[in-house]
Amino acid sequence: MALQTITWMSAFLCLAQVCSMPMPCQLQGQLVRITHNLLRDMGGHFPLECLQENVFMAFPATAFATSGAPQLSSSGAKAIYETLKNIDTLFGADDLPTKWDQRKLENFQNIVYRQIEESKCMMGSVDTSDYLIRAEGLNTYFGNIATVLKEKNFSYCAWEVVRKELLFTLQFILEHNSDSLLWSNRT
Repeated sequence: MALQTITWMSAFLCLAQVCSMPMPCQLQGQLVRITHNLLRDMGGHFPLECLQENVFMAFPATAFATSGAPQLSSSGAKAIYETLKNIDTLFGADDLPTKWDQRKLENFQNIVYRQIEESKCMMGSVDTSDYLIRAEGLNTYFGNIATVLKEKNFSYCAWEVVRKELLFTLQFILEHNSDSLLWSNRT
């Protein structure tokens, strides 16, 4: 009986130790990919009726620059985190398009929020030496996106322009900053 109790207590303590181990503070690559795919699939191709509304917005690629390192600096990873926060802010509006697949839109919003919540821990580990430059580029970019939405009264075509820009942003992160994301069973 004592041996059985010791065995169960040992198993419990081992399980408690494993469950209490800290999770890596890193954005999950698979969730970024799912976010991109949901955004892509919720509305289809860029609508022809919105071509006249399409505007150029300079993308801040320097905010995600790796400076030759195989992994992003902590400030570069924070740039991805800040991008997700900006996306969450944009999609917090009440005037979201009803033409989009509402289930995919809701899943998109939930996954963006989940990524932000699960990655708050990276806020304390920011390398501030180059982050201010990155943050300035991101603030300008997302400020321009928000301005387009406001100037066009949150119209369907304005949201399509936003969706196009965010698809490009997420695709850029997946293609150029994939090493800074946590991937499980990467194939």
